[in-house]
Amino acid sequence: MTDSSKPDGGIGLVETKLFIFGEKEPLRLASGQTLGPVTLAYETYGVLNKAGTNALLILHALTGDAHAAGYHAQEPKPGWWDVLVGPGRAFDTDKYFIVCSNVIGGCRGSTGPGSINPATGRPYGLSFPVITVADMTEAQRHLMDHLGIGQWLAVIGGSMGGMQALQWAASYPERVRSVIPIATTLKHSPQQIAFDEVGRQAIMSDPAWRGGDYYDHGRPERGLALARMIGHITYMSDQSMEEKFSRRLKTEGYKFTFDAEFEVEGYLHHRGASFVRRFDANSYLYVTRAIDYFDLSGGKLIKAGAPLPRFMVVSFKSDWLYPSYQSREIVATLRTHHADVTYVEVNSTYGHDAFLVEHEEQSRLFRHFLAKTSDGKEGVS
Repeated sequence: MTDSSKPDGGIGLVETKLFIFGEKEPLRLASGQTLGPVTLAYETYGVLNKAGTNALLILHALTGDAHAAGYHAQEPKPGWWDVLVGPGRAFDTDKYFIVCSNVIGGCRGSTGPGSINPATGRPYGLSFPVITVADMTEAQRHLMDHLGIGQWLAVIGGSMGGMQALQWAASYPERVRSVIPIATTLKHSPQQIAFDEVGRQAIMSDPAWRGGDYYDHGRPERGLALARMIGHITYMSDQSMEEKFSRRLKTEGYKFTFDAEFEVEGYLHHRGASFVRRFDANSYLYVTRAIDYFDLSGGKLIKAGAPLPRFMVVSFKSDWLYPSYQSREIVATLRTHHADVTYVEVNSTYGHDAFLVEHEEQSRLFRHFLAKTSDGKEGVS
């Protein structure tokens, strides 16, 4: 790769790969149903060392994908955590082998409701089985085996990615050396479930949704855009919205109409419109239901007698979607089991989105934690 392909000192051009499994033995889901064959879209960065001790798993949030870093050909934007992944960065590709996969149930390359059902030759739609966060991690475990990785040095994720990280600790503690759950929770509160339900109802109330069977007729764009607008409000904080928009108008003076007159209105409309171009409405239903079902409270996080990974739990002071008290509950649960756990509450004004934008502070935290965890065993050799 030439220097011109790395204009920002990052990893340059990358490609999304596909891993297919479950053709002979379908994936058994928490619901009791099975799914197969299953495709997982994933990307890797760096090189797995001979001992297999330098592998990191990065887990994306609700509507994210496998493209965590680098650039795709013909696309101007880098991956969603690009600033943290690359030579000399927090997730140093000169030291670590980094994996990021798109979850099942999604729509960014992995099998989901928009995928073709081999039994019918048509998109699954609502015939796709309901999935859980545990099902997501089980699919990732198959990818882990495919890549020849015996144990993750660390699993890291924010929001829904943090739930997956915790699920790895619950399901496969012997295969995880350390865990970094960021801006997440052991279980959804009624308020968090309520926000998800309003988003789902926005989609299902759109006449174009057609009971989930819309793939040949045009997508429920208005409902999906509205769901995204609702969700995006919860990702920001009161202070960050004041700083970004205040009560500024798009044009001078009130128009005395119901058009988008305030800048914040225009911003939400823009976010909704851009979202429908990249995400599937049915996938939104499935992944929000998965995080509503997620529950590792009440002793379900740590199995009796199981090995205990190291933990670093990170929250953000202005995050009101996943408030810091929920992270402290994770910490309290871990300390009950005498786990090695570090807790950091970052003083940020960005709200829930802070885990995607507070790069400098997180970079410092990740570097220090991974250095202590690896004990010098992480190098490529």
